Amino acid sequence: MKTELHSSKNLHRLSVAGLLVTLGIIYGDIGTSPLYVFRSIIGDRPISKELVYGGISCIIWTLTLQTTFKYVLLTLQADNKGEGGIFSLFALVRRYAKWLYMPAIIGAATLLADGIITPPISVASAVEGLNGIHYLQNTIIPGNGITIGIVVGIISLLFFFQRFGTKVVGFAFGPIMLVWFSMILILGATQIIQFPDIIKAVNPYYGIKLLVEYPHGFWLLGAVFLCTTGAEALYSDLGHCGKQNIQVSWAFVKTALIINYMGQGAWLLLQQKSSLGNVNPFYALMPHWFLLIGIIVATLATIIASQALISGSFTLISEAISMNFWPRVTVKYPTNVKGQIYIPSLNWILWLGCVGMMLYFKDSSAMEAAYGFSIVIAMLMTTGLMFIFMYRIKKWNNWLIALIMAIFLIVEISFFITNVAKIKQRWMFLFFEFGLMFIMFVWHKARKITNRYLHFVKIKEHLTSLQTLSADKEVPKYATHLVYLTKANSDGDIEKRIIDSILNRKPKRADVYWFIHIDRADNPYEMAYSVVNLLPEKVIKINFKLGFRIQPRINLLVKMVMQEMRKNNELCCSNQYEDLDVINFHTDITYVILETFLSVENELSVKEEFIMDAYFAIKQLAQSDQKAFGLDNATTVIERVPLLISPKTYLPLKRISIA
Repeated sequence: MKTELHSSKNLHRLSVAGLLVTLGIIYGDIGTSPLYVFRSIIGDRPISKELVYGGISCIIWTLTLQTTFKYVLLTLQADNKGEGGIFSLFALVRRYAKWLYMPAIIGAATLLADGIITPPISVASAVEGLNGIHYLQNTIIPGNGITIGIVVGIISLLFFFQRFGTKVVGFAFGPIMLVWFSMILILGATQIIQFPDIIKAVNPYYGIKLLVEYPHGFWLLGAVFLCTTGAEALYSDLGHCGKQNIQVSWAFVKTALIINYMGQGAWLLLQQKSSLGNVNPFYALMPHWFLLIGIIVATLATIIASQALISGSFTLISEAISMNFWPRVTVKYPTNVKGQIYIPSLNWILWLGCVGMMLYFKDSSAMEAAYGFSIVIAMLMTTGLMFIFMYRIKKWNNWLIALIMAIFLIVEISFFITNVAKIKQRWMFLFFEFGLMFIMFVWHKARKITNRYLHFVKIKEHLTSLQTLSADKEVPKYATHLVYLTKANSDGDIEKRIIDSILNRKPKRADVYWFIHIDRADNPYEMAYSVVNLLPEKVIKINFKLGFRIQPRINLLVKMVMQEMRKNNELCCSNQYEDLDVINFHTDITYVILETFLSVENELSVKEEFIMDAYFAIKQLAQSDQKAFGLDNATTVIERVPLLISPKTYLPLKRISIA
């Protein structure tokens, strides 16, 4: 394990290995955008120098402003102990305003939606290139059954292999993406050599002229935006590669992308075509003898892009669970690679979403509006959180912050408007995004409501009762070590329902009473604990501080703490079984999980009643607290208790006399 952590840290440093890993992990999404961006800009419009130069100019400056300036130079500075992503940024700024959970929820939901759009649009764009092969023409065309079947088959295999992890094939991601970027760079350069005048498109004048003077030119921004859709991944995957590797490798990736876009534009102007028709200018750059090889490389690149989005979705939900934005679901670790996780329920959701998107939209060009819409929303939410980061944490000059925010908001709101206009009747995918937002909102608000009405008491008032119960031999012994999970932040407080469970409901005699509190640290991988002896060797509280990327395996953690305390002579327990080794005292640990249900005695507002009903309905589909905290069936007791949030205290009950 130490070797893996050491190698992970080494990959964060600027190195050839780190740069290669970065190419494989970070750039799949944005790197495969040449497959469809320029085709989308041209569409069925008459090909002209104004359209081609203006489109390329808009692409270049979008990549410069959004990807280079906003993400590579600015947002990567908002690292949370080396980690990035919407929840890492939220963890940094959440203490400054109560409403910041909303942009975090919206941003996370749209990023998850990206996880169901990227695989079908990327893989479909690659597969549709087979139509350029002579003997496959009129067979592999956008929207027909064969194309849809191939894409669905590839995506299904991709999701099937998630359960095994990517350790075996992951080493090939970097070299494949290096081949991909080298290929698109060379293909573009060969066309630029034939038409060097295309280099003039670097001038922003052509982009401004297109947006202002070209008929409906402003609305082309919806297609232009697709060139930067993978920019959010640069920040989300910061923890896997490190800031320096991302910034240095981006110089090569951006160069390859721009040269390829210029090459597509040069090819169009050299052909002197009146319209694009069914031709994809990306594949038109390839000589026919190379086309099949190019399609295979493109398909592999899109699979890698899809894998990156799927892995990112798993990480995002894992963080959401830790930060109480998502129900606890089963999280598995298919390999021993740090940070690699597999969430079966999410894997099914993403697979169904991807297949549904492919069947609904049928070809890649029809998905572009949904794709752009989701990502621009995520970018706007990141911009909002970045404002708080710059203003409250970095404390930059107000005028500088205002200038930066003005640039981002003007650009992103323009992209938002043009993407909304492109959706038209293809709006059904929004149900998926709204569904994700609804689950996160309900889970977050319900946890706030339940925590608000938790009734805490002073534990020192009950220490004598606990000690008396522990010494009372007439009460059957419940366990040597009795463990409860508590939400009390203060060491002097404890939930009344826990005291009731021990003393009142069914007296539970134990040698030692343990109360476990878990505090989520802003540091993603922090693992620390402290011990509070409320009553020496009789009532003990353990405060765990775990990073939001650490799964709470309480069974293992508590045993480790007990063993360490025993070794340090802080805990001196005699085992109730004389024939057992004293060192194995932890074999007699019983955990009590208090599982709540909504009492019929509550009188809630319409809003709170709706939230709580939805919360308990969702909870039925979620993982139990026992599994979520890593507790064994043999050592855990589930005790159901009513949740009284707002009970009615008075009823007009009247006694009548019987004659």
